[in-house]
Amino acid sequence: MFHGTKVIDFHIHAFPDELAEKAVMKILKGDLFGIYSDGTVSGILKNMDRDGVDMAVLQPIVTKQHQLEGTNKWAASVASDRILSFGSIYPHTEDPAADIDFIRSLGLRGLKFHAEYQDFVVDDPKMIEIYRYAASVGLPILFHGGEDLSMPGPFKSSPAQYARISEAVPELRMIVAHLGGFNQWDDVERFLAGRGNVWLDTSMGFSWYPHDQFLRILEKHGEDRILFASDSPWSDEGNELRTMESLVGRETFEKIVYLNAIELLAI
Repeated sequence: MFHGTKVIDFHIHAFPDELAEKAVMKILKGDLFGIYSDGTVSGILKNMDRDGVDMAVLQPIVTKQHQLEGTNKWAASVASDRILSFGSIYPHTEDPAADIDFIRSLGLRGLKFHAEYQDFVVDDPKMIEIYRYAASVGLPILFHGGEDLSMPGPFKSSPAQYARISEAVPELRMIVAHLGGFNQWDDVERFLAGRGNVWLDTSMGFSWYPHDQFLRILEKHGEDRILFASDSPWSDEGNELRTMESLVGRETFEKIVYLNAIELLAI
């Protein structure tokens, strides 16, 4: 518990113990950002205890079709009263409905997509149909938003593209990470902020976007659809929480770090 307030970190990454070190170093690719966990579930839990985080939402990414079963079964196996798990499907699958049904059968709470790692354009018409099916079975989707520091551009997502998805699938509960688009925050203000079926998570984070811009986006988008997230192990949960606490009032803080996630996930 952080200063008397329960906290849910909506966006973390972890890997099986035997793969964690290799996975973290592969993604890091130099000194672009820090490493704040060893990439294991136990490492994440240790940081959560240190920083007063009650629960976190694991966001796995499937980058090849053959990873579907193993990755999602592992994500389900580490779920607990403190770790909630989303699932992931390969965007180029031949049977997305069957793969999404498999995610549901494991009790996973949503889907994670990353256009750069999974090599697809977020508003491709084929993807719109996948989102529509996910929405029809009640699964929210968390998208990576904007640039990725570990990969070269041009990038395959933007706030304007997410706005088009919001219009095409209004029934979808969509969460766009990195405050709607990493290093694209002017376009978040222009295209995405204020859309009623879109949540923005705060991952990667207050060391990157200007604090005054965060406050403008918060005002335009509304405090009920902002979710605290760290993108751990790439960002420090404690620093992110302390910065946010310094920027917003107590009631708004409690919504962003806990109540909004509780409502979105119906837990």
